[in-house]
Amino acid sequence: MKKFMILISMLVLNFGIVFSQTKSEVDSLLTEIAKTKNSKDIIKTIQAKRIETFGEKSLITLAEFFTDLTLTNIKSECNNRNLTKGEIAIIIADKIESMPYYTLTQIQNCTLTFCENNPNLIEYYFSTNNSLNNKIFKERYVKWLFSNDRLKRVKGKERKQRKRILKEWKKTIRQELIE
Repeated sequence: MKKFMILISMLVLNFGIVFSQTKSEVDSLLTEIAKTKNSKDIIKTIQAKRIETFGEKSLITLAEFFTDLTLTNIKSECNNRNLTKGEIAIIIADKIESMPYYTLTQIQNCTLTFCENNPNLIEYYFSTNNSLNNKIFKERYVKWLFSNDRLKRVKGKERKQRKRILKEWKKTIRQELIE
């Protein structure tokens, strides 16, 4: 009986996590992350880890924030400036699934030497390409999310799951366009 109750508790908790990645929840989590002082600590926060538990399903929601230019208190030692809320969303999305940097930024950077010991690899591109916070980057990212190249990178069950997620996203996007 005790095992059964633990199992039910786990299912209820996971059910809440899976269906709770609403835009408003991600927004509030990003707002909490924005209180962090150093960009290197973004992915260590409880809130970032919570968004990560949403997994791939949170990527479209995070992409909605890429163009948010709200300045935060997070200092980027790499760029010697404070990051925007959109840049935080980009860092977390990159942590969930590594981005193809050249495809999205149109800049090739093989050395990544100007900002050592930073776990946020995409942050290297923030100073180089200010378009990371604009509509073009967001459009490239969403296009990449739905691309066949991205789908080809996974096999078996994961591929079927990704196809299902993509189908759900497309359906949601169509409904939003109709409204």
